[in-house]
Amino acid sequence: MKRIAVLTSGGDAPGMNAAIRAVVRKGVYHGLEVMGVYRGYHGLIRGDLKPLSLGSVGDIIHRGGTMLYTARSEEFKTEEGQEKAVKTLREHGVEGLVVIGGDGSFRGAMKLTERGIPTVGVPGTIDNDIPGTDFTIGFDTAINTVIQAIDKIRDTATSHERTYVVEVMGRDAGDIALWAGLADGAESILIPEAPYDLDEVVERLKRGNKRGKKHSIILVAEGVASGVEVGEEIRRRTGWETRVTVLGHIQRGGSPTAFDRVLASRMGAAAVDLILEGKSNQMVAIRNNQICGIPFEEAFKQKHRLDLSMYQLAGILAI
Repeated sequence: MKRIAVLTSGGDAPGMNAAIRAVVRKGVYHGLEVMGVYRGYHGLIRGDLKPLSLGSVGDIIHRGGTMLYTARSEEFKTEEGQEKAVKTLREHGVEGLVVIGGDGSFRGAMKLTERGIPTVGVPGTIDNDIPGTDFTIGFDTAINTVIQAIDKIRDTATSHERTYVVEVMGRDAGDIALWAGLADGAESILIPEAPYDLDEVVERLKRGNKRGKKHSIILVAEGVASGVEVGEEIRRRTGWETRVTVLGHIQRGGSPTAFDRVLASRMGAAAVDLILEGKSNQMVAIRNNQICGIPFEEAFKQKHRLDLSMYQLAGILAI
């Protein structure tokens, strides 16, 4: 094998640049040429590829986003689009591809493997919702961003003696809400993986108020409810001033944490190893702090599971 390529796809996540850097430098270490595919599968179809050198990935490990950019591609979902992508890779002499992204990106990688292009995935998404791996690149940075925001909101909530509802991202997973809520002592955490009773949320607020609590923070995962609607209902039931903050895409940006930089470096390097070992149609994963490769199909057969013992603990500590 002489030449591989790397692309980022789907939503950006802090640490993607660190993963790109690891792929390029590990590849060069093993004597490979590494091509960068710009703008994901859309760029792959359009032939937007350029060689990446050691210097081209310098000074990026601490930067958020992705230097290769990312874009959605409806065309790639078609057989014709996938054939165009394969043709592009063959014309550029690419013998293996590393795809950094989420589960939609990995399903695209599987299609390329079926067409003869050895492909390995690196999980990069703030949602932490990919089955088969304990953590995904970008998750740790996202929860730290949320925690910093809640710390600031709490100062205002205390000053004005108000209840604040904070809506966070995560798609259909509650990981960001749960980890940030437990870390920041939220009074209630609403997640898709556990049923919630708004009467219970309101009752908890009232109990806190009776013992002299001056403010409260309610964390809502976007996959379970609208923060605005939850805030309006709490205001209706209590008559208290309630403010809502939707953090939105601020959670995707920013310099990656040390954890995400290390995780991305380990995963990117492991992806190159898998390709050189002749292993394809696999995803790099971290399990019990050990990096490994698992077949895409194995990951897709599983269902993402949130640690509900953490959820129960958060409820106990917020009594």
